[in-house]
Amino acid sequence: MFIRVLLVLALAVWGSSPPAAAAEETVTRVSRAPFSRVAEALEQSIAEQKMALVCHANAQRGAAGRGVTIPGNQVMMVFRNDFAVRLLAADPRAGFEAPIRIYLYENPNGTATVTYRTPSAVLAPYPHPTVRVVAAELDPIFKAIVDRAVAAP
Repeated sequence: MFIRVLLVLALAVWGSSPPAAAAEETVTRVSRAPFSRVAEALEQSIAEQKMALVCHANAQRGAAGRGVTIPGNQVMMVFRNDFAVRLLAADPRAGFEAPIRIYLYENPNGTATVTYRTPSAVLAPYPHPTVRVVAAELDPIFKAIVDRAVAAP
């Protein structure tokens, strides 16, 4: 009986642990450039990759509106309609994941950190082949967006 209880507990702990690949699914890049320059480069890079900035949440601007100063902190939600149409046609539930977020925050030294989850990771719960194809097409686009932004001078 004791061994059975231990086995059940071990399986419960093992089953509730996040997958080891989770760290690989989240990409974090640190730039040497000032936060404002990286924020601007990120918006330019989104446009250059022919993606749409669907929503832009700017916590720094919101706080300033209340008279509070905080370090730079923005979330850019990025997608494009042709990808959305294909995604929704394949599995409407996958629409919950769009747009894909890119998180930008200011480091104590004034530089910026950019973090995002890869589209393949975000869309992994949806096994439809077309969803997988869309995710695979989006992965290099998001990588290019972030690579260019963190390379800002």
